[in-house]
Amino acid sequence: MTIDARKQALSIFTVVVVLIGVGVVLQLWLLSASLEGVLTGKGSLAIPATAASAVLFAVNAGLLAYVFRVDRRVRALGTRRRDA
Repeated sequence: MTIDARKQALSIFTVVVVLIGVGVVLQLWLLSASLEGVLTGKGSLAIPATAASAVLFAVNAGLLAYVFRVDRRVRALGTRRRDA
């Protein structure tokens, strides 16, 4: 595996991890907003916040799966390179 490919994989990994972090922060914000709405008597906010949180969860799960796939590919290329 070349150094360029490793740098590219590291850049992709960094960007995806930052996106996952932003998604988690957004989910926490949605949780606090929906809880505040329920406690103030505006329970109608809880359903859309739950739906948005579920979408964010699915996006984060997909991004995490992508990170694992890229890591597996980089490790496989590194192993093949050392064996050759």
